[in-house]
This record gives sequence, structure tokens and C-alpha cells, in this order.
Amino acid sequence: MQLTILERLLLLQALPQKGNIITLRIVSDLRRNLSLTEQEIKDNHVRQEAEKMLWDNDTATFEISIGEKATDVIVESLKRMNEKQELTEQYIPLYERFVEKRSNYVADREQK
Repeated sequence: MQLTILERLLLLQALPQKGNIITLRIVSDLRRNLSLTEQEIKDNHVRQEAEKMLWDNDTATFEISIGEKATDVIVESLKRMNEKQELTEQYIPLYERFVEKRSNYVADREQK
């Protein structure tokens, strides 16, 4: 899946801190996959200034491997954030991509 730096950072923040052992293992793998590599940090001039993370290329995307169970964890996390009204405007593209698109996909499969 193609994700920007911002999307990766937002997903890292959205992942649950607690859960059963299976969920925690999935989250651990997701954190590794979503985290920026040294090369990505260097190539995109990622830096922290005060409490903000900054980088030079907002449109750069990176292929990130996210399995089906990991996608389920992300969907549940985003749904939970939505229910608690914790989403910000930055999460809209991720919510649409993971939650709404997945809901449409499941509905289409069930109709067949």
C-alpha cells in the first residue's frame, strides 16, 4: 500500500497500546513496517523542531506491506477513534481508505 510520511505517522499514533497477545504482535510488526528507515529520514530531510516533525516532500509515497489482520487492527482503531470523536481532519483520507473502502468491499462480497 502506498502511504505518505504523514499517513505513516498518523497510523503509528492510531495503533492500540493494549490488546491481546495476537493484536500486540500484529501492532509490533505494524510499528516496524510504518516506521521511517534511516534512508527515508535522510532522503526526505525528516527532522524534529520543537514538538513538530517536518520533512521536505509531502507528496512522496512509500510502499508499505500491511496484511489482512493488520488492516483489521487499523480499521478497528480508526473506528474506535471515530466513535470517541478523536479523529482530526488529517485522518480523513486514512479513514476513507481503510474503513469506508473496506466496508464497501465487504458489502460487495456479501452481495455476490
